[in-house]
Amino acid sequence: MSAPTLDQFQQQVSELLLRHRSLLDVMSKFGQSGASVNRAVSKAVTDCGCIELNARKQQYSDELNLENAKSTLQSHLSGQVCENCRDALKNDLGRNLFYMTAMCNLLDIELSEVIADEYDKCSTLGLFNLT
Repeated sequence: MSAPTLDQFQQQVSELLLRHRSLLDVMSKFGQSGASVNRAVSKAVTDCGCIELNARKQQYSDELNLENAKSTLQSHLSGQVCENCRDALKNDLGRNLFYMTAMCNLLDIELSEVIADEYDKCSTLGLFNLT
């Protein structure tokens, strides 16, 4: 089975969104689902322990070129997300994507256009996009 297109997903979200038709409801559910993603990551660290965080100040030198800086900077993450935590994260990320798509629907914005525009911006700006 092939993966659904963004347009198919957006259409499905439009058909399924019954309870939260208000933009304010969708905005609050989107925020809540984002918090659930953050909580799932936190639980992978603190409850399961499959991943660890060791955060400290990034050691960045102005003398490094951008490619070297990219390889020098760290994610502060070690380990790998286990199957249980991965399932929880995928579920929470999916719910977050659902509500983001619902917001696009209510605002008459095509999700595929959002992704295409962001892709173009990343392609044009490269590493400068993240500043």
